[in-house]
Amino acid sequence: MGYLLGIQEYLDKNYRISVFDQVLQSNEPWEFHLHNQRIVTARVKENLTYDISLDIEGSGEELLPKTDVKLLYPQDRSEVARPLLKQDKKVKGLDVEPIISPSQRHHIKNKTLFPLMKERQVLFFTLLEGEIIKGIIAGFSRYEITVNLKGGIPVTLLRHSIYDLRDKKGRCFLKSSQETRRDWEKTDLFVSQDH
Repeated sequence: MGYLLGIQEYLDKNYRISVFDQVLQSNEPWEFHLHNQRIVTARVKENLTYDISLDIEGSGEELLPKTDVKLLYPQDRSEVARPLLKQDKKVKGLDVEPIISPSQRHHIKNKTLFPLMKERQVLFFTLLEGEIIKGIIAGFSRYEITVNLKGGIPVTLLRHSIYDLRDKKGRCFLKSSQETRRDWEKTDLFVSQDH
């Protein structure tokens, strides 16, 4: 038994944060990567429980289920961010639909994310439609993970859109493989309570 130093304080402060609230308050356009390889520039009009109301440039208001949103970043960063997003053609070819049921999603435990963030490890997130996001975790909350790409460009991934998470060596950090590996116990942040 044991615990991770600082994780509870971090979660108390950040777990309820929503990027959609931040976009709404900023009133700035953001670039949204939506399911079916759709990319739109939009402002958030309203952040509802399961849906998001967007004012999309060139087409007006649209109400979308949040599960349709894969990732987003400020529109003024799009020219730099877009080229850094790669594709895993094998995953793209699987035609994975948005996973509506939380129990079916590819989960990453908070106690896995926290040490990876603190250690500033370079990671590879693969999304359901094959997008690969390479970067360092800058923060996370209940529904999202913010990753700093090369050059410190922040991109927010929705946790429901994640297919896989690995490090440079190919080690998997999904809950399914961490149940046995328990890599969080091997970090300097882990305090053992055995004695």
